Amino acid sequence: MGQIKIYGVKDNLNPIKERLSDVIHTCMVDALHFPSEKKFHRFFPMDKEDFYYASGRTEAYTVIEVSMFEGRKIEAKKQLINLLFERINRDLNITPQDIEITIFETPKHNWGIRGLPADELTLNYKVDI
Repeated sequence: MGQIKIYGVKDNLNPIKERLSDVIHTCMVDALHFPSEKKFHRFFPMDKEDFYYASGRTEAYTVIEVSMFEGRKIEAKKQLINLLFERINRDLNITPQDIEITIFETPKHNWGIRGLPADELTLNYKVDI
């Protein structure tokens, strides 16, 4: 399971939401073997005066937060991060300097999905990759 939150300046984020969502999802599928139908993305377009960032960043600065079950190997998470930097730069022309990625992992028993704690669900994909 994965929930993705994407934050950015609304004037820059709104026009690219669909394409960015597709890029992020293909990275999740390729790096973490997520099923293609498991796409849970939330966008948070913000007014410029509500989104502060460090010097050296532009208005294209985008924050991506990935919440997912714990269990993936470090190499798989690094592959995800590298794919996100590479593909967002290639497909959307946002430089790695303007992208920040954070992965939050929690045990399955801390998730409630389809009326059950997630550790009681039968998943159709592997987490320990």
